[in-house]
Amino acid sequence: MIRIIEPRFSEEEKEVILQILNSQQITRGSWTARFQELFADYIGVKHLFTVCSGTVALFVALKAVGVDGKRVVVPAMSFMATIDAVYLAGGVPIVVDVDEHYTMDPNQLEDAVKRYRPKVVVPVHLYGQTADMSAIMELSERYGFYVLEDAAQAHGAEWRGRKAGSLGHLSAFSFYASKNLPMGEGGAIGTNDDKLAREIRKWIDFGEHPAFNIRITEFQAGIGFVQLKSLDERNRRRREIASKYSSLLKEDFHVPQEREGAYHVYHLYTLRHSQRDSIVEYLKNKGIDARVYYPYLLHELRNSEHLPTPNAEAFRKEVFSIPVHPYLSDEEVGFIAESLLQAVRLAQSPLCSV
Repeated sequence: MIRIIEPRFSEEEKEVILQILNSQQITRGSWTARFQELFADYIGVKHLFTVCSGTVALFVALKAVGVDGKRVVVPAMSFMATIDAVYLAGGVPIVVDVDEHYTMDPNQLEDAVKRYRPKVVVPVHLYGQTADMSAIMELSERYGFYVLEDAAQAHGAEWRGRKAGSLGHLSAFSFYASKNLPMGEGGAIGTNDDKLAREIRKWIDFGEHPAFNIRITEFQAGIGFVQLKSLDERNRRRREIASKYSSLLKEDFHVPQEREGAYHVYHLYTLRHSQRDSIVEYLKNKGIDARVYYPYLLHELRNSEHLPTPNAEAFRKEVFSIPVHPYLSDEEVGFIAESLLQAVRLAQSPLCSV
């Protein structure tokens, strides 16, 4: 099976793990501090806090802003953690539609802001591409809401030369095993706002205020530190593979489009086709891992208040993702593309079925 996601680790990560074991400092040590400093510098934020998962990162960021009983706008297409974190933090989620790049539609966002006056807006940088952060931040300045970037799928992605995670008032990352920057588990919260940083710290440092033990271990931090050094190289390979796919598939599929001003890092390479289900089944029979991200919309999943979502409803029926991890060979990329074209021919044939 050609896996859709395949994290790999080198001898350097193994050496770091041994160093940590030999040091007997397996938590709250120098590797966590080093990773936090390196990742903060990489994305361009003043404050960076590691936590145990991306969901917790979203939760703590929302609690730091103070969303109890307040409305929080999220897009219809995302992993369920985006909306679950809002509920867990005591917020009231409002779901809006996505644009042609699968990210929050700024035009409908303005309608939602006028109607609901949210405390926070959570644009999701889905599949590895940022939302239109210029439009969203302009609305933030005009209407006075916080912007929390859900950058769980966007390590190294950029918007107009700035890294995802540095574009809003604060941001949340995941370091789950499937991410472009994998640690196994883990997350982080970033901000340039000193006041927000103080509020975040209250939730993760024991002392004056009640807090959680939501730390990562030194093992995760050490792996992340090594992985971060080659993140840009891996992202470049993802972009190269995506370019090959798009050139081969653009006549038969709706291929992903890079937003003008964006740098897409292809956490997932997501296609659309009206015969999605039969194509996915065909690929799996050929030994190619293909999956639907996501088979639900957030307001349907959690029965939340929402504006009309015609784009998301149409996309949900057709989207599917294929392997794009940086360890694919050119031969595997060619095999996957040819298999997709074969699947389309079979799906469209009146005499055959996939």
